[in-house]
Amino acid sequence: MSTAPERKYWIFALRIAGDFGATIAVPVVLLANLGNYLDTRWGTRPWLLIGGFALAATISAVLIARKAKKFGKEFQEL
Repeated sequence: MSTAPERKYWIFALRIAGDFGATIAVPVVLLANLGNYLDTRWGTRPWLLIGGFALAATISAVLIARKAKKFGKEFQEL
């Protein structure tokens, strides 16, 4: 059975995993769908889709770096 401090670390780890997962998935899904829609509308297939993926990767990387710093500070306080 888990002790209270150990449980606190597990919950923190699951929170990080969920937050990072959403931070990666949401921009990819939104920008890929937008790129695909615009490619279909303007006949530029697949360039805007690729651009959407590239932009999503950049946005996700910046957000992950910021959140990692925040979570690092929070981990030190546990």
